Amino acid sequence: MNIIKFPNKKDYAAICERPHLDVSQLNATVAQVLADIKAKGDKAVFEYEEKFDKVKLTSLCVTPAEMQEAEQLVSKELMDALVLAHKNIAAFHESQKFNGEKVETAPGVVCWQKSVAIEKVGLYIPGGTAPLFSTVLMLATPAKIAGCKEIVLCTPPNKEGKVNPAILMAAKVAGVSKIFKAGGVQAIGAMAYGTESVPKVYKIFGPGNQYVMAAKQQVSLHDVAIDMPAGPSEVCVIADETSNPSFVAADLLSQAEHGIDSQVILISTSEDMLNKVTAETERQLALLPRHEIAEKSLNNSKYVLVKDKEEAMELSNTYAPEHLIIATSDYADLAEKVINAGSVFLGNYACESAGDYASGTNHTLPTHGYALAYNGVNLDSYNRKVTFQHLTEQGVNSIGNAVVCMAENEMLEAHANAMRLRVKAVSKN
Repeated sequence: MNIIKFPNKKDYAAICERPHLDVSQLNATVAQVLADIKAKGDKAVFEYEEKFDKVKLTSLCVTPAEMQEAEQLVSKELMDALVLAHKNIAAFHESQKFNGEKVETAPGVVCWQKSVAIEKVGLYIPGGTAPLFSTVLMLATPAKIAGCKEIVLCTPPNKEGKVNPAILMAAKVAGVSKIFKAGGVQAIGAMAYGTESVPKVYKIFGPGNQYVMAAKQQVSLHDVAIDMPAGPSEVCVIADETSNPSFVAADLLSQAEHGIDSQVILISTSEDMLNKVTAETERQLALLPRHEIAEKSLNNSKYVLVKDKEEAMELSNTYAPEHLIIATSDYADLAEKVINAGSVFLGNYACESAGDYASGTNHTLPTHGYALAYNGVNLDSYNRKVTFQHLTEQGVNSIGNAVVCMAENEMLEAHANAMRLRVKAVSKN
């Protein structure tokens, strides 16, 4: 990790830089795969599954028999954990339901909104080195609560053509039945364009590697909506002299083990705490099964010593982290100063892992500084707000002349005439 002491504000931009990657060749590769999927459908998906996931498939659909097999492979302990997490995630997202109220903006003019579910959504669940079955719950649970009619899930199979059984059981718990064996760019293309097997959807959700993120961004230009732009995972921890160094180190490493392009930042007001966390990070790192990945990730990471809490919050808000852990004695006060973050964890016991799995909040969050303008997935992500308005004759009298005047001054005569006719009709009554 890189240790930085008492930086000037002019240095904040450099501290907040994410790892840079040359994506020019990546984008060209992604564009070619997407074009093939669009042109050849299932045939191209099979070809790319063989090329990238090293598996020769004869069908993309997960069968009922495979679901039954998976049920025998998942322990009761894990099933109980999935059920508990689903219950909490459902409770939190149920609380986000929208109730539109009718508002009389002027006499005879009533306006309101109705929340309408997106009919067809696609969920991408990474397999790879860490099959994210928890993401199934995070994405499918609010989709079901919102009332999405068709929920399509794509996830890569292993070399034997099997989907991770925990992913399948999480889908069962969350109520998803349309599951397809497709990973990476080919999965995004299949859901964006539709194939003989995979239905076309209207919005795609889910994390992934650089290729998946590039594919989502490319298809979002013309073909389908996406949840948010995103990149490698990240965490920022704010610590003071009261923090628990072993907890802080564990939180930093829990992000570092995601991938070599993940990033962790520690901001501390205590040099003693910074030194203790550095030592504890090295001790815990050596014990991790994924220590090689975490070690490479730490090369992108920074431990920053600042003079006070105000400076700590200013740097954090500049960084706009995906995950922010405030492990200080005055976490409640600092929480009020949070402006830019995806999800915030308060106090010594709120580890990021709680939100990743079972506290109830959603773990699909904006990364790479997008928390400056985007929020994480929530119930609204699966809905659209349709606006309604109703005018009576009294409403025409209330706003008609203003509408005509404004339309005339914008040189839009047809707009003006549409209201002018109604003003005349009402005046005769």
